[in-house]
Amino acid sequence: MTAGSPERPGPRHKRLAEMLRVDHAGEYGAVAIYRGQQAVFSALPHKQVVAKQVEEMEAGEAEHLKTFDRLLVERGVRPTLLGPLWNAAGFGLGAATALMGEKAAMACTEAVEDVIEKHYAQQADALSDEEPGLAATIRQFREDELGHKKTAEAAGAAEAPGYGFLSRAIRLGCHVAIRAAEKI
Repeated sequence: MTAGSPERPGPRHKRLAEMLRVDHAGEYGAVAIYRGQQAVFSALPHKQVVAKQVEEMEAGEAEHLKTFDRLLVERGVRPTLLGPLWNAAGFGLGAATALMGEKAAMACTEAVEDVIEKHYAQQADALSDEEPGLAATIRQFREDELGHKKTAEAAGAAEAPGYGFLSRAIRLGCHVAIRAAEKI
């Protein structure tokens, strides 16, 4: 490289970019899931309690998304190119599980949040030494996700029809989405 030319991003920058892209995509997808659930529950007068729970969880995810929007810009990281797919798939998953009932919607939340909180725990550990501020943010978001998971569990997620299959399928989808968002 010549003097004054920018350095090429190294493996550390590449891995951090992948992490931020995945986290942004995940929060984007979570907002879409909750919007899908809201589209169903808010239209039903007898589902206003669950609609309010979903609204509160969506608001938390929207705040996380704003943070990752900012971090992508600050760090010069492009978002996933799969954003339109995440939006449609997330909304569809949210609406479909809500149409299956409150417990199925909560099973969806429980499965997604379980994968995400574990993912965030791994990231926070990996970033602790070199990016302590970002690691702290991710740890806080992990705690928020754990709160959503506990809310879903308390609302009867495990009592959803076909819970085992539904939970495994959603978890698998989350893992596939994480891998895809890292690169695409």
